[in-house]
Amino acid sequence: MPAAALGVLSFAAAAVTWPEGPQAEDRDSADRASAVAAVLASRPAGDARTARHPPPAPAALPGAGVPTRVVIEALGVDAPVLSVAMQGRSLDPPPDPQDLGWWAAGARPGDARGSALVTGHTVHDGGGALDDLEEIVRGTEIRVRTSGGTVRYVAERIAVLDKRDVARSAPQLFSQETGGRLVLVTCEGWDGTGYRSNVVVVASPVA
Repeated sequence: MPAAALGVLSFAAAAVTWPEGPQAEDRDSADRASAVAAVLASRPAGDARTARHPPPAPAALPGAGVPTRVVIEALGVDAPVLSVAMQGRSLDPPPDPQDLGWWAAGARPGDARGSALVTGHTVHDGGGALDDLEEIVRGTEIRVRTSGGTVRYVAERIAVLDKRDVARSAPQLFSQETGGRLVLVTCEGWDGTGYRSNVVVVASPVA
């Protein structure tokens, strides 16, 4: 598969510092990034009484473990998952477009806290594991097979984001302070030479 045909996730792993005196276009982009961050952030904390009497720490779900396969029957996805690591300031999926990559420095699927981040290629003329991820709808079941069993999720939030917005929202995408969740990311917006955006799906576990 030609490298140019692959949609590769590549975004900064840390917050980006804005230059002094941003132009209007930059301010608009910053506003969009703030809105994206709000969407991807964990749910707000409880009131003061909850803070004084915090609930017991959540436990990992049965089946929590290193992911080996992601199944999304509604999209015809049944793909193996390999561990991947940051390369400089980017996180790239495995080279085979049929394989998905799990960020091994983050949470595992089924963990009580943290984002289990899984990335995959899109191929503009077909053949990528996540080619149709943008078609997922809220409530769609996502099953993750792991070293400990199977963890079920449902899609809650779906967005197609400009790559710059994804980069600026990386702290939320990678967050390990949120309740346990699954985050799927792939590329979108083929313009004939490359991909201009990313599809981001945030899914919550089902007991």
